[in-house]
Amino acid sequence: MLVLASTAPVSAFAHPEDDFCEAGDGVDPVLCRKLAAANRSDAGASGPLLNEDGEVRSPLDTALLYVDIGVRHILPGGTDHILFVLALFLASERLRSLVIQISAFTVAHTATLGLAAAGVIEPPASIVEPLIALSIAFVAVENLFLKDMPAWRPIVVFAFGLFHGMGFAGFIREVGLPPGQFWSSLIGFNVGVEVGQLAVVAAAFALRGPLKRLLGRFELSYRSAVVAPASMLIAGVGLWWAATRALGL
Repeated sequence: MLVLASTAPVSAFAHPEDDFCEAGDGVDPVLCRKLAAANRSDAGASGPLLNEDGEVRSPLDTALLYVDIGVRHILPGGTDHILFVLALFLASERLRSLVIQISAFTVAHTATLGLAAAGVIEPPASIVEPLIALSIAFVAVENLFLKDMPAWRPIVVFAFGLFHGMGFAGFIREVGLPPGQFWSSLIGFNVGVEVGQLAVVAAAFALRGPLKRLLGRFELSYRSAVVAPASMLIAGVGLWWAATRALGL
């Protein structure tokens, strides 16, 4: 695991699935190798972030490394965040409503990610993780009753995004932030997270059109054949995660 000094105290919370670089954890070995290489420093845990050649990374190189870490945190590791974004996608028949919701989510989790990573706020995992799971279930259940975004939906998404940002912060503190390059690494990670989320949205958007046309041939509606069952599945997973995380299972 990459362990570097940061300007913030180490957090006690992180996603259970985010303990990586351990035997049998199923995390991308490419990311593990990059983190291990980045952690090689004669100065120890408080030393600068070095590249594979033992040279101190520039702020740009550090940012690019953390962009990669952010993308890989979402793809494939961030299952809960992927399901939340997909739940938002399923509820949005119009691109404008989807953009508004994703924007609200991004602003919110960016704010709390920065605050938590800097040690300004330190919410416990026992509260954050179940709330993230409940946010997934809530949005998915709403999809069963709402055909498109109501006026108040972006506010709800923004509130949930605050908790997701705290979850991101738990992960990035486990990874570590290099001293002297706090902002370049934090911004890089956040950009990587956004790239990962947008990749999920782009893939779902690319599939929706052909899927609607295929269902139309069988006189099936997209909402009844896709939105409703997918939302029920996502809601079930979210509720299960909320229960197991609250109970510490």
